[in-house]
Amino acid sequence: MIAILACTLFLARPGNAQPSAKQQLHVLTLLGRPLQFVIADQQGLFAKYGLEVSNNNKKNSDELRADLAAGNGDLAYLAVDNAVAMVELAHQDVVIVMGGEGSQNELIVQPAIKSFAELRGKTVIVDAPNTAYALQLIKILSLNGLTAGKDYELKAYGATPMRLVAMRENKDFAGSMLGPPTSLVAKQEGFGSLGSVQDLIGPYQAAGLFSERAWAKEHRDVLIAFIAACIEAQRWLMNPANKAQVIGLLTSHYHLSPEIAAKDYDITMNQPGGFTKDAAFDLNGFKNVLKLRAEVEGQWGGHPPSPDKYYDPEYFNAALAKVK
Repeated sequence: MIAILACTLFLARPGNAQPSAKQQLHVLTLLGRPLQFVIADQQGLFAKYGLEVSNNNKKNSDELRADLAAGNGDLAYLAVDNAVAMVELAHQDVVIVMGGEGSQNELIVQPAIKSFAELRGKTVIVDAPNTAYALQLIKILSLNGLTAGKDYELKAYGATPMRLVAMRENKDFAGSMLGPPTSLVAKQEGFGSLGSVQDLIGPYQAAGLFSERAWAKEHRDVLIAFIAACIEAQRWLMNPANKAQVIGLLTSHYHLSPEIAAKDYDITMNQPGGFTKDAAFDLNGFKNVLKLRAEVEGQWGGHPPSPDKYYDPEYFNAALAKVK
């Protein structure tokens, strides 16, 4: 009995306690591992909150939305108009829980094209034809007198880097909405720009975090911990003291040239439409997302609903309080 008691006391000592298992989270993404996730890993922020986070990169948003609906991922980090599409088109009860990035997309065109009029009769490529950046493109072209299906062809192709590759290989693909760093690479290679979302449309809530609403409720504590880690990662990312490290990370992890990495940093950290403070959700930018969907897709009779239908700030606010 004494031996058993001694063994029990020894095993109960703090130094001999077994570490608790980390909570596994699986996030669906479109453009590889997001920079915030890389930083959260490297700075030990996911581990700090007891998380182990993996991500599965999909080739297009249609595939990503289908996987989330099928339960093949816990969360999605993607342009949040995809969450709206899941609710309205696929009738999935999803909820947006965090922001992160605005839109700095530009309408990138083949070098020979110098005006919107020269896109008439051409083919432009998008990720999916009825969400997010495709709607940006359709709106921008309509503002310049061009109608999809009548004046130009809209072709679904895939995620941003894939579209630049396609435009290099096929000159018949006249243009596409591309954001940094891909847009920076394109312009360095001689492709042209007919303008940016910020100038032509205005503020736009782009990438953010969303999940099935039932999953969010059932995993509230884990979700809040994950958002807290993302907030801390975003703070580290945007801290000017870490500029050199971030540029080095862009160079090594995303295989950018030092010149492009430095430009990407300056644009995404310091100019409208880039990373947001504390990964906050841009409510005005999201209202513009809904307005664009109402105008382009004709949903809701042209009158967008309240953002509250899709965005629940409760999780983010709890995470922000946890960080503070």
